[in-house]
Amino acid sequence: MAAPLKADLLLNGCDVVPVDGTNKYIRNGALAVKGNKIVWIGKASTAKRQVVAKSTIDGSDQIAMPGMIDAHVHTAQQLLRGKIAELGRRRMVKIPVWRNYYIPFEGMLTDEDVYLSGLLCYANMISVGTTCFAEAGGPHPDAMGRAAIDTGIRGFVSLNTVDQGAGVPKTMIASTKQCYDRNVALVKRWKGSKGGTDRVQAWLSLRQIIVCSPELIKAMAEAARTLDVKIHTHLCEGVYEIDYSLEKFGKRPTEYLRDLGALNHYMHCAHSVLLSAEEMDLYVKHRPSACHCAFGNYAIGPHRLHEMWRRGIDIGLGTDGAASWGSMDIFQVAHMARVGQQAVMGTPWSYRNVMPSEELLKVATNGGARALGIEKDIGSLEVGKKADILLVDRNQLDHMPLYDPYFVAANTVVGRDVRTVVIDGHVVMKDRELLTVDREEIDRRLAERLPRLMERFDAMTA
Repeated sequence: MAAPLKADLLLNGCDVVPVDGTNKYIRNGALAVKGNKIVWIGKASTAKRQVVAKSTIDGSDQIAMPGMIDAHVHTAQQLLRGKIAELGRRRMVKIPVWRNYYIPFEGMLTDEDVYLSGLLCYANMISVGTTCFAEAGGPHPDAMGRAAIDTGIRGFVSLNTVDQGAGVPKTMIASTKQCYDRNVALVKRWKGSKGGTDRVQAWLSLRQIIVCSPELIKAMAEAARTLDVKIHTHLCEGVYEIDYSLEKFGKRPTEYLRDLGALNHYMHCAHSVLLSAEEMDLYVKHRPSACHCAFGNYAIGPHRLHEMWRRGIDIGLGTDGAASWGSMDIFQVAHMARVGQQAVMGTPWSYRNVMPSEELLKVATNGGARALGIEKDIGSLEVGKKADILLVDRNQLDHMPLYDPYFVAANTVVGRDVRTVVIDGHVVMKDRELLTVDREEIDRRLAERLPRLMERFDAMTA
């Protein structure tokens, strides 16, 4: 008889929904974790005989599933949640919001402000089941990295990168050389083992083509190839961007990046809404990744997530940060994406279930991991992959009766149903209690800092 498998952690008695491409699940199952890896998955009854663990978490009446991945978030905008709506009740909001409010706000933040914003952002993510994120590019990315290390989340930080642009605060603009040097230095600082872990690393960033010169884009594309790291950007996010590209270069944005030699699998293109048929073909050919931020993208245009997914484009889901639409819950983003895809890609042709919730769950997990280039490590529950695992309640009234755990995980679970979160093999939330952050301390810092920040912000944007 073989010796029992020794593990550090056993999640026992849960229904396992691995989202591993098989569409199968295990009722009354178990997962064993050793170090930061999943080392065994099977029935709970078998685990009794085959696994000896240092620690066991009872997963009864819960579903084990992979962590959600937020493939586009603005960490430094967390403190603006609901602020633009509040301003709009007092005076007319200036358009575009990103240039008149988001970037100016980021420009006034200190290192400690961003660290506080990061603590709040990442704690919020963990509390709703997000275990990995990709930062869009903001001020003081090292502070974001410290916050990610301290909260226990997995992610990629990046620097706001702007070397031109009318109306952009001077504090947010740097020379082309400074932008390049700071990005490369950031990636190198966080490469491999910052804080004793590879859980938090850095990407390059280009805010968007309007505020980045051709010289910078070409230089960053070369740096991405040399460093073997992605570039986070916004692409085809608004009509103004399309008009700018056509007027300035006689090309649509995706064609412009292609001709600069920057359109490849290193480029991560958030939003990707207003793509022409030819641009969609370029995505398929050149393999940039993308992110569908379903809370906001349908206000821009009819996003073609279904087509992109079917054609093999590496695409995940994102919140776009708390300042945009408020929620950091990728489960809700997925539900919104389903409704949007039905309206855009299904209903006009009487195709009644164009993108089922089970498929959107794959986008939120497998797709997000592919978009971030780490699908070999995370995105599904499989032996050998890193232990980023959720235990979600399946015993609420809106989950019952439970015939199919996969159906419940995809259709009715939301972030507040998440009970326990494991990231990189470490339990960071248990029974809804955050174990890596001091909530009272975050509240105290917010009460101290936020009134002064908002006073300055109100005066600056009046």
